[in-house]
Amino acid sequence: MFYRDERLALFIDGSNLYAAAKSLGFDIDYRLLRQEFMRRGKLLRAFYYTALLENDEYSPIRPLVDWLHYNGFTMVTKPAKEYTDSMGRRKVKGNMDIELTVDAMELAPHVDHVVLFSGDGDFRPLVESLQRQGVRVSVVSTIRSQPPMISDELRRQADNFIELDELKDVVGRPPREPNSEEDAAPTMMAEQE
Repeated sequence: MFYRDERLALFIDGSNLYAAAKSLGFDIDYRLLRQEFMRRGKLLRAFYYTALLENDEYSPIRPLVDWLHYNGFTMVTKPAKEYTDSMGRRKVKGNMDIELTVDAMELAPHVDHVVLFSGDGDFRPLVESLQRQGVRVSVVSTIRSQPPMISDELRRQADNFIELDELKDVVGRPPREPNSEEDAAPTMMAEQE
């Protein structure tokens, strides 16, 4: 439930949203996503959080980050940590939960409604705190994937759960085959947790 005169802020956990959309078989068109929420209320900010591999000459997510930055999104990035797991596999770690939480808490006095694009149960205390401050919170994720991408605790805490699969026709596009550098942009995001 959205109200046209509501002041909205979007908080997008980039790797979590990418993984949820991928599990449903589509890509997010961020231009359409921003337009959709501008239509639903007075969109004050749209934050996008992701970690970047800075030591590579070319980060596969860089084109997406640059596009979002130039198209109305507030980008919050930090260097990702690269490590090798016990099986010898190259892994990337870049958790942005603290950054997202701090920004949401700082913006809370200026918004009526926060839309959190994540299914991460670690955000339940944030949602609870925002609600205590009088901010309504909607969470966008999916229960239609196997396994579901949203934690039960987060879904229950939110004022409103928006099934990502139901936004597919509004903000989705068919997944691209990563055959060029730009098409491969979101690939690294799936591994960032």
